[in-house]
Amino acid sequence: MVRVKSAKLKLLIVEDNLAISQNIASYFEKHQTILDFAYDGVQACELALSEYYDCVVLDIAMPKMDGLQVCDLLRQKASRHIPIIMLTARDTLDDKLVGFSQGADDYLTKPFALEELYARCIALAQRHTLNQPKVLTMGEGEKQVSLDITSKQVLRNEQQVHLQPIPFAILQLLMEAYPRAMTRSELCEKIWGDEPTSSDALRSHFYQLRKVLDKPFAEPIIKTIHGIGFSLSL
Repeated sequence: MVRVKSAKLKLLIVEDNLAISQNIASYFEKHQTILDFAYDGVQACELALSEYYDCVVLDIAMPKMDGLQVCDLLRQKASRHIPIIMLTARDTLDDKLVGFSQGADDYLTKPFALEELYARCIALAQRHTLNQPKVLTMGEGEKQVSLDITSKQVLRNEQQVHLQPIPFAILQLLMEAYPRAMTRSELCEKIWGDEPTSSDALRSHFYQLRKVLDKPFAEPIIKTIHGIGFSLSL
């Protein structure tokens, strides 16, 4: 994920033990980490598939759906690879192999040091970012869009379009999230981080993006979903 400002790490903590969740919250919030919590497997799946997280910390022994089932379902249904750390008291080699076979990226056993968990979350999120493709290409025909993360070049229907940094970042985030919609608050959080931003600022950047990317073509690809946010129509 590319950010114009250095935004906070956003994590989903899937843990039904309230004391452990509170300890994680107390430590991670000191490091300006944004945290969401799920207390059962079903809730975890709903959040992970509807929001963008830099990493998911996933306990195995969970109500309704265990962590292994959650991990397997996310690997089947998510539109992108969601970095997942298994956090569990199951510490045998066989347990770890099962976790990795279900799609976990990392495995940390209880009891654990909060400093280590935080370091692993950062490392996993950064590794995922480094492994992202440098060129994103989506759509067909006139709706085809190609975005080069390194050169900052954007093509629509093989024609180069010139975007300023913020509209470029908006387009990249929408392409990475596709087909999921992104909310206004989510976009602001990822682009500006802690800096207060008015809704007019985001609206102005969307106007610039549409002016360059949509108006010269017959069919628009930037879609406003009223009451939700924005997505791509490809």
